[in-house]
Amino acid sequence: MDDRLRAAGIAELRGLYADGTLSPVEFTSETLRHIDKADERLNAFVTVAHESALAQATDAEALVGAIGPAAWDRYPLLGVPVSVKDLTPVKDLRTTRGSLAHAEWVPGFDAPAVARLREAGAVIIGKTNTSEFGWSAATTNRVAGTTRNPWCPELTPGGSSGGAAVAVASGMGVAATGTDGAGSIRIPAAFCGVVGFKPSFGRVPYAPVSVENLSHLGPLTRTVDDAALLYRILAGPDPADPLSLPPEPDAPATGRLRIGWLPGLGLPEAEPEILEIARSAVAALTGAGHAVEEVTARFDDPYADLVTILASAEAAGHTAEHERLREQLDQDRLVVVEHGLGLTAKELMCAYQAKDRLWQRVRGWFDGFDVLAMPTVPVPPFAAGRHQPESVVDKGAPSWLAWAPTAYTFNLTGQPALSVPAGSTAAGVPVGIQFVGGWRADQVVLHAGRELERVRPWRSSYGLLADTIS
Repeated sequence: MDDRLRAAGIAELRGLYADGTLSPVEFTSETLRHIDKADERLNAFVTVAHESALAQATDAEALVGAIGPAAWDRYPLLGVPVSVKDLTPVKDLRTTRGSLAHAEWVPGFDAPAVARLREAGAVIIGKTNTSEFGWSAATTNRVAGTTRNPWCPELTPGGSSGGAAVAVASGMGVAATGTDGAGSIRIPAAFCGVVGFKPSFGRVPYAPVSVENLSHLGPLTRTVDDAALLYRILAGPDPADPLSLPPEPDAPATGRLRIGWLPGLGLPEAEPEILEIARSAVAALTGAGHAVEEVTARFDDPYADLVTILASAEAAGHTAEHERLREQLDQDRLVVVEHGLGLTAKELMCAYQAKDRLWQRVRGWFDGFDVLAMPTVPVPPFAAGRHQPESVVDKGAPSWLAWAPTAYTFNLTGQPALSVPAGSTAAGVPVGIQFVGGWRADQVVLHAGRELERVRPWRSSYGLLADTIS
């Protein structure tokens, strides 16, 4: 695939369709061929929907031919190849959820997010890899194996939306959906050099409902504008998710930002090179006229409470059928399940009380700032196939997520958070910077990302992937 098309955004692709330079069938066919070739090495997809994707592209092409550019007024994603994380049900497409115990499930329905993608004209190209039931912030399982970072295939892309991030970074589709219960959109976005947006909790309906009430569904894209477009399409209430919210106004935020620069949120501290790259990105925003002030965390690390909530949820999902098939399950995940089985109802309720106290502490920061900025992840990508770095911080609980406090903290508070590329290390792997907004301030977070994209454009770097994935 041509490097220019590999890095194309939605607006560019629609322009090529509209002027006849490219057709939806042609681009979808090229995308599927690219997946077949590149995924031999990267393993981003569990299932590729060759036949149905081409049928959808054919329908899109017919509509463009019939009514021209007006088609995108009604169908803003018409002919745009989009992938869906393998946790999210897609009608008539195998949805394994990363588990051998679930490997042959073919849903008879679309999740609300998928239905909205279809209504917007998207071409669903397949299901991207995840950890088993999304339990870890890496992407490896016993159904599809290990997904690899496109910048260095020996390294992890992060997770659990690692397949989605790899697909977007390497041109296997223009956009993807992911889910994020403790950083699972933002971590792989940072490790793979793409945009990952976790909207405010409830903005996008999450179904089937995730019982821990920490999970968000959101987009991974190559531009902030594309993330904002998918967010508008996906957002809004649905009866399948009783906690889903009405949509917010479409008007984007503008103007000068008050940014609180936060070097970290406890252990592990950001590695010096990562910290310097993120700090440099914030300095570029200062040069663009935004106000930046350094702040320090004013609360204790909530990791133990996160583990209590997540492990309880993992235990709740460990059904009699899973017990019968326990040898098929990820054995590292079983450690978390067994920890959850030993917790009491009182411990779980105390964790939820601590979660509420955390929000009360954090929301006060936004009296003086529009967004907080920090490294998305304090560590670089680690070895592919692992669920966590080799060097583990002991936080007195199972440690599978302990290395990413800047990610999981904002699932406990439910705030909108956006990871955008900030640069690359000397070893050539991406570094992300995260913008976190106040209560339901999704448009403000997207505005911060747009501003960084404006002063520090990064999309030209995708051409550097050609040697890795061709």
